[in-house]
Amino acid sequence: MIGLLQQDPWAFGLAFFALVFSLVLHELGHAYAAYRFGDVTAKRQGRLTLNPLRHLDPLGTALLLLVGFGWAKPVPINPAAFRSYRMGLFVVSIAGIVINLVLAVFFALLVRGLFALDPLGVALTLRGEGQTVAGLLALAFFFASSINLVLAVFNLLPIPPLDGSKILQSLLPLSWQPLFWRLEEYAWLSFLLIFTVLRGPIQEVLRFARRAFFGFFFG
Repeated sequence: MIGLLQQDPWAFGLAFFALVFSLVLHELGHAYAAYRFGDVTAKRQGRLTLNPLRHLDPLGTALLLLVGFGWAKPVPINPAAFRSYRMGLFVVSIAGIVINLVLAVFFALLVRGLFALDPLGVALTLRGEGQTVAGLLALAFFFASSINLVLAVFNLLPIPPLDGSKILQSLLPLSWQPLFWRLEEYAWLSFLLIFTVLRGPIQEVLRFARRAFFGFFFG
């Protein structure tokens, strides 16, 4: 994203708007799914809203811009209030990931559509040799697609307190549940590991996901 700012501030502005929009929808997806399963905790704390101020974490957003992965404010949930504990925990945990994957595909399809409309203009803009309206939009949508893909894959990692750990938790025996809740108390240690020991492997996973995803859509 910082490279995009240097290359094209207009495209950066559009992509940043898409980033904010994607983070908000991710957390709103968690909040709405929890509400549908009977947990009103997120609703009472004002998280059933599109207001970015309710969802964005300044540090997590800044890290998305600087290093390529980050987070928003976690949605508070009370699994004990779910009508079905396992199903509720699974659906609530995967809701934000599904939303980001849908957005990644949506923005990638927009890029393909713009390329079909103006192949030369889009190609010139992407190579930094010119700028057209279609090319500007394609550049912004490409980054928006990449951002959503990164959010989805990053959150799938089975590391507490990321969504992937809760998805795994929903599939394991009930006797294991207290262990996962205790691990979440050490979220700071997880993030320390993510940005030190695990940073390289995570970046490799994200690079592989981007290559596979965009290879499928663009060859």
